[in-house]
Amino acid sequence: MATVAVDSLPINDTTRPDVADARTNRITALFLGVAIAAVALGILLGFLQALEHAGIDLYPYLKPIIHSYYQGLTLHGVLNALVWTTFFICGFLLYITVQAYRRPLTHPGLAEITFGLMVVGTVMAAIPMLLDEATVMFTFYPPLLAHWSFYLGLTLVVAGTWLVTLLVSLVHCAWRKEHPDERMPLPGMMSIATLAMWSIASSGIALEMIFFNLPLSLGVIPETSPIIARTLFWLTGHPIVYFWLLPAYISWYTLVPRQVGGKLFSDPMARVSFMLFLVLSSPIGLHHQFTDPGISSTWKLVHAFGTFAVFFPSLLTFFNVVASLENGGRARGGTGWIGWIFKLPWNDPTVTPQILAMLTFVFGGIGGLINASYSMNLVIHNTAWIVGHFHLTVGAAVTLTYMSLSYWVLPRTLGRKLWAPQLAMIQGWLWFFGMIIFSNALHRLGLLDMPRRTAIGMSPYVQEIATPVVQEWRAILPLVAIGGTILTISGVLYILICVMTAFFSRKVTVPNGALLFSEAQADASHAPRALDQWRPWVATAIVLILVAYGPTLLELIGTTSLNVPGRRVW
Repeated sequence: MATVAVDSLPINDTTRPDVADARTNRITALFLGVAIAAVALGILLGFLQALEHAGIDLYPYLKPIIHSYYQGLTLHGVLNALVWTTFFICGFLLYITVQAYRRPLTHPGLAEITFGLMVVGTVMAAIPMLLDEATVMFTFYPPLLAHWSFYLGLTLVVAGTWLVTLLVSLVHCAWRKEHPDERMPLPGMMSIATLAMWSIASSGIALEMIFFNLPLSLGVIPETSPIIARTLFWLTGHPIVYFWLLPAYISWYTLVPRQVGGKLFSDPMARVSFMLFLVLSSPIGLHHQFTDPGISSTWKLVHAFGTFAVFFPSLLTFFNVVASLENGGRARGGTGWIGWIFKLPWNDPTVTPQILAMLTFVFGGIGGLINASYSMNLVIHNTAWIVGHFHLTVGAAVTLTYMSLSYWVLPRTLGRKLWAPQLAMIQGWLWFFGMIIFSNALHRLGLLDMPRRTAIGMSPYVQEIATPVVQEWRAILPLVAIGGTILTISGVLYILICVMTAFFSRKVTVPNGALLFSEAQADASHAPRALDQWRPWVATAIVLILVAYGPTLLELIGTTSLNVPGRRVW
């Protein structure tokens, strides 16, 4: 069965049929609105950090709102890595699920409650951050201690994502009753796989909050165990990368091929890759703890191999998506080995930034393999390399795709034309070049041993001691500020375009109907029936997590005492 049919409407035509009802559109727009507001503030705070690295310290001028570099760093990380991504994903996947299954949400009231719960949680976390009572970075490693409202707020946000999983599952179940023998629509299957993976993996951070961080912040327990808390954090902390990335993959698989005028190369291969992500993404987090004491080197090595295993579905995705782009380029008249590339719609802001995002992810994926390597990790651990890698993957591949998707989703949900498409194109290219300069500089600084999570511009060993390696840092650090400035300009343009589209752009009619996703050259009829069954895959994912983490956690619980008091450093 073909995934869906292909139409011939212009790519930016907002009159394309749509099945989402007004209530779903409103919920989607609300989720995206919070996401865009968060990234707006996060980008501005990131600009301050980029300038600080080049020796331009503007933080003293922000008191009493922002007290320190580290408070700004915490706000930047939480707003961009947690709030921007999570709210965008929830809104986008609800919208895509409704479109894929061609039926409205079964419980729209629950979706509105979910949104309200997540907003309340975000506000609860934001207040102590703004009061400088939760300066603990977005990873909130103990013994760093925050106000209890910060932990409870983030826990409510995570609980909200579980409700989103329930909402899309209910749509699937309602559809399955009426279509017992049909293959799941690919975009719907991908949405459920993404949220199922996340719901299972986020159990780690939920346990950390409930049994360690919240009781410590409330004074229920006087001391904590950083190593157990960190292990639970990374049970969730690595899969969250795929929680951010898989929605981008959904677009690359099911929207972009059609937008470039072609077809998805293989529907079955896409289904296999997402089921592998569901199974393999979670039991690999210990590669973030190669230098942590108290954890068996055997299990660290097992997780390293597991990390290499999850590279396989990424390679499937790379092959499938590039083959689909080539199909589109050749359908547009492209010939030769690379001639098809130039025939892609490079003037479309809903497509071009996503192709640029794919390019950055190639290098981000290669860097990820270095991070996961048992020995090479020791070279770049806790250096600026990690910051460069994080921005190349989440800041470029994920964020650039989300920005491009905003230009696609907002006009549909709001019934308005995209404002200034040419400016949106410029915005996408600026983000791409800005991130190339920014992340490349940080990768190089990491290889020169410059630490991360450090106010480098204020560090005496940078300002007063001119060792050869510090001199090399000084030569590169201005590039961090230059890249950050370009990114900030791009971010301001993105916010401007979204606001103008939402409130001032020309209204258009979005008639009811079926949104058309990419058709596949090899359709779902070629896929094994096992890919339509959720229980075996979900059960396998849970078992692998228990095997990968059970012995380590049991050993840590049996040998580690709660003997480290919480600390507020800044």
